[in-house]
Amino acid sequence: MRQENPLGEKVDYTFSYDPAQLFPVERSLGRGFLGLDEGALPFHGEDIWTAWELSWLMSTGKPRSAVAEIRFPATSRCIVESKSLKLYLNSFNMSRFTDEEALVAAMESDLSRVAEGEVRVRLFGCDDVDDLGRVRAPGRCIDHHELESYVYAVDASLLAPGEGRVGEETLCSHILRTNCPVTGQPDWATVEITYAGRTIDEASLFAYLVSFRTHTGYHENCVETIYTDIMARLAPESLTVVGHFTRRGGLDINPCRSSGPDRFSRCRLVRQ
Repeated sequence: MRQENPLGEKVDYTFSYDPAQLFPVERSLGRGFLGLDEGALPFHGEDIWTAWELSWLMSTGKPRSAVAEIRFPATSRCIVESKSLKLYLNSFNMSRFTDEEALVAAMESDLSRVAEGEVRVRLFGCDDVDDLGRVRAPGRCIDHHELESYVYAVDASLLAPGEGRVGEETLCSHILRTNCPVTGQPDWATVEITYAGRTIDEASLFAYLVSFRTHTGYHENCVETIYTDIMARLAPESLTVVGHFTRRGGLDINPCRSSGPDRFSRCRLVRQ
């Protein structure tokens, strides 16, 4: 396991299987600012990563390529730093595995050990359009709203209830911009919010998401912030927040947090 975070540093790439490339980041570092108790999280969730640049050698030496779906439970003690995962996946490029099952078993074992939680991996073929094809963002887009003024620092007080109640509805926005806590580079995402109960004022939700524009945080922490702020301010009867972040370094990350324990489906949006 790496002792230093490789993000933003010049590194030597290795093309031989090397689990030591993986670098953990404790979830408590971000959750402490939200006042969350690691032993009693107020949500269920997963972080669904898609690795688009996966290749390895079969036992005969024949190269194979695939796309991997990696699911980290929100209850794991750590996340895996994204560049370290890319370095780890690159280490497969000239490494031999007897079959796909052996590759998946190695990935699940390595990632579970570093994350300190049960990680699941699934492979897709590069032409698997049924599973990898793009779809529109679920729900009604709120990006048409215009505001008299805009706030660019996270402000939960911007959130306001609407009038009436709804059994369940999904709202989405493509404007979320946050910043990497190590490099300062921007990260972009579509946010999908499904809730039931008193309606959410759409313009206020739009203003709130705009307020993340200069926020610094890992993808997972940003989604947890949105979830906890909506719960605290608006108290919906049920709530699910998904962040569909765009690809960086051959990886896209999709944190999902929900008041219910249902398994999360993965979908690939246009920008992914």
